[in-house]
Amino acid sequence: MATHASALGITLITYLISKRLKNDTSFSFGTWKIEILGAFTSAILLGFVGIMVVYSSVERILNPVIIQYDQALIVTFIGLTVNIVCALILTIRKKNGHDLDHEYDHGHTHEHHGHHHELGIKSAYLHVVSDALTSIFAIAALFGAKLLNLNFLDPVMGILSTVLIFKWSFELLKETSSALLDRNDNAEITGEIRGLIEGDGDTKISDLHLWRVAGMEYACIISLVSSKVKNTEYYRELLKPVHELAHISIEIVKCIECSGGENGILGIDRVSPEKQCDNFSVQDYLNGG
Repeated sequence: MATHASALGITLITYLISKRLKNDTSFSFGTWKIEILGAFTSAILLGFVGIMVVYSSVERILNPVIIQYDQALIVTFIGLTVNIVCALILTIRKKNGHDLDHEYDHGHTHEHHGHHHELGIKSAYLHVVSDALTSIFAIAALFGAKLLNLNFLDPVMGILSTVLIFKWSFELLKETSSALLDRNDNAEITGEIRGLIEGDGDTKISDLHLWRVAGMEYACIISLVSSKVKNTEYYRELLKPVHELAHISIEIVKCIECSGGENGILGIDRVSPEKQCDNFSVQDYLNGG
């Protein structure tokens, strides 16, 4: 219970810190990652809980102890009740979609703020559920031992419960570490961006960076090459259907054909949309000429 109380404490502390610092412009994309760092810590703590349960279960298999069944059942039922109440509170919290109102639009306007998948709440929820699961297994084992004299059930059930605990811990570690390391974990959005920008058959994306900045909201940096470029607002309009994009930076590069003695030299320059490049295709440029 102490570890789960710590997990809930971590969630509360990171929530309060994020809320307190949400208007601090030194955080380029808001304070969301404070919550993620807390969730990452909770994921490690959850794995540690699993290790402790396995250790305790193995020790009880090797060195059986006398169990006070009635007392153990009372304590376990109390623990299960507390966990169910906590789980219900966290479930309501998730359904309400209450967020920290992260603002990372310093100098930019963001029209969409979608539902936030709050990893801090998720980590606390997994701790509570894992503790409840352990309690359920323990109750089943205690009744089995008391009524059927199957004393080995208690440690065996403990080991079985850790399978799910380790699974949840790994999934949470994977999700939080991806966010902390700015990993592009959404190929669908990446493909949608490419499809919208490159749909005219002339424009090509030469470089694309996409990363999460809050829940299911993303920031992206796009470098595109075109022989008939338009202004950045045109490309921003193209990307409006991608509601997950909260921050967009666009670099536009235009192909130009320059003369250089006997051999033609391809150069690139950021030029006005009025200048044209009629004799050289964008695909040729991207392929190295």
